[in-house]
Amino acid sequence: MTKPLRIVRSVFLMLSLFVLAACTTGFEDRGNIPLSSFTKAQLNGMGSSPGAPMIIRIFKQESELEVWKQVKASGKYEFFRSYKICAWSGEVGPKFREGDRQSPEGFYEVTPGHMNPRSNYFLSFNLGFPNKFDRTHGRTGSNLMVHGDCSSRGCYAMTDDQIGEIYALVRESHKGGNRSVQVQVYPFRMTGKNLAKFADSEHMDFWKNIKEGYDIFEITKTKPNWDVCNRNYSFNRSGACGASTMDPAVVASIKAKQAKDDAEFKEAVADIKQAEVDKVAAAQAKVEAKQALQERNEKITGWFGNLFGGGSSDGGAGQPDPNAPTPPARN
Repeated sequence: MTKPLRIVRSVFLMLSLFVLAACTTGFEDRGNIPLSSFTKAQLNGMGSSPGAPMIIRIFKQESELEVWKQVKASGKYEFFRSYKICAWSGEVGPKFREGDRQSPEGFYEVTPGHMNPRSNYFLSFNLGFPNKFDRTHGRTGSNLMVHGDCSSRGCYAMTDDQIGEIYALVRESHKGGNRSVQVQVYPFRMTGKNLAKFADSEHMDFWKNIKEGYDIFEITKTKPNWDVCNRNYSFNRSGACGASTMDPAVVASIKAKQAKDDAEFKEAVADIKQAEVDKVAAAQAKVEAKQALQERNEKITGWFGNLFGGGSSDGGAGQPDPNAPTPPARN
């Protein structure tokens, strides 16, 4: 091999190794993608920070993932950003068993151990399914995640750009000293009207149970602490089944909201049932109108037949002629 050729080969080998190293480094460092200066400025502008406590809310039917950050001055959570979910699996309702391709619903805590910087889906974090509630009900499943790649088989899939930022927000919250980031997963926004659309669902009791946590957050904008009591989620109690730890005034506000939602639910259910009755009545009226039109057309056709053709469509066969002579009687 000539010297110039050896030099060219060496340079090519060095460039190849550099590119490979760059690709490997990129794979290894995906979990350390920094937050953009714009995102940091937004957090600072709302009185929060990358390391502040964080809550994620997921709404299946609306295909939305919300990030809420705690504000230092008040200690309450404020809405930070919403992301459109690319894909989620199954239908509204909880996950029951491994392989049912159903995305879970409920309350989950994402710890540093749930973070996966080497995911096959660019980046991901595990929801921690099955949690204590799921295990109480014998629900099974594994690797239920929020991840990139915009493809779901029981998970909540985002674009790679979205999961890059969401992952970084969760990571920075952990670095800020927070043991976990709570993820609240709902079938839809828990309003009376939305619940009324599924009034006959087998999941209604479960949904009303997780709505308790939803209502606490809506009223207080603080993190609902959850446990399991008598196979149900329990929220903000001293121990799983202990007394409420919330201020009585807050409890009263939550109950007032729930009473309003219940009234909205009942009104919406009544409206839906009335709409179904009206729909059936409208369909029946349409059938009757069609029948009446058909009968009218038949009468008109028969009238013109009698006027110009001598009666019925069979030419009058078999019908007595009132003008015919009466035959003589036979003895």
